[in-house]
Amino acid sequence: MYPERTYRNLVSTEKLATFQVVVKETDLLVHADKNLKDETRELVLEQRDYVEAYINAHPDFATALTPWRLNGPAPTIVADMVKAGENAAVGPMAAIAGAVAEHAGIGLLKSTDEVIVENGGDVFIKTATPLTVGIFAGQSPLSLRIGIRLSGGPTPMGVCTSSGTVGHSLSLGKADAVCVVAESCAIADAAATAIGNLVQSIADIEFAIARGKCIDKIRGVIIIVAEKMGIWGDL
Repeated sequence: MYPERTYRNLVSTEKLATFQVVVKETDLLVHADKNLKDETRELVLEQRDYVEAYINAHPDFATALTPWRLNGPAPTIVADMVKAGENAAVGPMAAIAGAVAEHAGIGLLKSTDEVIVENGGDVFIKTATPLTVGIFAGQSPLSLRIGIRLSGGPTPMGVCTSSGTVGHSLSLGKADAVCVVAESCAIADAAATAIGNLVQSIADIEFAIARGKCIDKIRGVIIIVAEKMGIWGDL
């Protein structure tokens, strides 16, 4: 069992229905125009089946820490994970949470005009109005005191966070939070992992920000380590 995601108790969405969907390791908190729990569960099962079938056929895909090369056709979610890993120079599973959130969100947009899908700190967002995404950074004094303001509009956005001190996802670094914004949730997830891997201490923030600038297709980065923070991009 994973620790309870208590930060979810602070979420405020006045006009959207809120519901949770759990399928194996996938634990989504969803906000939509109406309760679409059954539809969300079917979308998660579908996308997980694609990934699990690919792993059954290619077991090394699940443990690769470097970019994966596709040889032959693959489900869209797998191809998106591979592209995200290539973009950030990490393994494809670094994008799994963001990719599941994104594909579930895209599927739900057939039934709702606005949707927010949060998957363990990786968030797919399509809203008509502005909103603020708070950053949970564990024991850092900056945790939940920093937020990213998104304008909303026709283009979905991904806001993904990697941490070396919070959660169960693999990180080779020790940042309390590395948050990346991109139009693709999978790309943001992989980039957050790649940047987070570079941070062992406060002294690494500037270097990691500089490396983050070199990752294609991302809009901005926030790194939080203890009481220090680094910011770059259109945030």
